[in-house]
Amino acid sequence: MRLDEYFAPERQRGMTEYMRDFAAQFGINDFVQPARIPNTRRALALAEVARDEGKVDAFRERAMDAHWRDGMDLESDDVLRAIARDMGLQRTEPEEEHFDRVDEIRDEAARLGIQGIPTFVIRNLGLGGCQSFDVLEEFAQQAGAKRKVAIS
Repeated sequence: MRLDEYFAPERQRGMTEYMRDFAAQFGINDFVQPARIPNTRRALALAEVARDEGKVDAFRERAMDAHWRDGMDLESDDVLRAIARDMGLQRTEPEEEHFDRVDEIRDEAARLGIQGIPTFVIRNLGLGGCQSFDVLEEFAQQAGAKRKVAIS
């Protein structure tokens, strides 16, 4: 879906500014605001392939860079295959089981009232969307996580 079909221009500008500022907090200064909200089901299924091969973190990082830094279309089969090949995945196509996993995760998030990604679930609590570290820390503590104390 095109952003301009979903959000008013002033909301788009505010979102873009927020995302640029958020990305800059992590040293990402080459952020590209995509013109579309992609359907990422296929990319998420390919991430499950990468999980099976022990490369899910590297896949996520490359897919995020492709989308947010390079402006690539994560709905494109060619883009996803290229990412998988570049990463050395043995399989460049997800199978039905990988789509089933994505659907199960999406269904769990929906039960928790989450509609955005990324999605964070701890026990029976859920949080969706691009969040700051402080918000994630508070969420984890609400779910019962204990803060580790650094030993000097």
